[in-house]
Amino acid sequence: MKLHWSPRSPFVRKVMVCAYEAGVADKFECVRSPVAMDKPNLELLHDNPLSKLPTLVLDDGFALFDSSVICEYLDSLHDGAHLFPAAGRERFIALQQQAFADGLLDVLLLWRQERNKPQSQQRPEWLAAFAVKSDASLDSLDKLAPQLRLEAIQIGDIAIACVLAYYDFRLPDLQWREGRPALTAWHACFAERDSMRRTEPGGGE
Repeated sequence: MKLHWSPRSPFVRKVMVCAYEAGVADKFECVRSPVAMDKPNLELLHDNPLSKLPTLVLDDGFALFDSSVICEYLDSLHDGAHLFPAAGRERFIALQQQAFADGLLDVLLLWRQERNKPQSQQRPEWLAAFAVKSDASLDSLDKLAPQLRLEAIQIGDIAIACVLAYYDFRLPDLQWREGRPALTAWHACFAERDSMRRTEPGGGE
């Protein structure tokens, strides 16, 4: 198998953290696949017509995307404790937490894109809306923090840890920790996991 990969993509990082936690990171090859809005990657386009990362190509050529699908597939490749609960309310809580974190990442990616425009081209109403969504999400996560795991972790914990790490990497000026002690304490512990340390971003876009 091969994984279309970038060292700075937060969605790729979520997949890689899952792979290390599940013990299956050696089952696929990471292929560096740069992506840009104005220049589609033709090799990636062949496997994923959306030209988005991450994309996992199985040995038979079938391609899986997006990150949530890839993470669940990787979690099916081992017999240990699973990151995705099998059924019931626990499963839907984990899936909802993952969707929440992924949705917040989408907001942050768009926010960063808007912030990177020349000031004359930025839309203040958009920037204000992104800020409101970010603050509301972080406040909600701080209330959720006592329920987040440091042992027997699940996909929701991984996704939330990755979005908080993205704040630190790309939007450190937002200082997400201020006024959120429970979330800060949980993330400080989670960030010490080997899977998080091994997937710290770097090296180009």
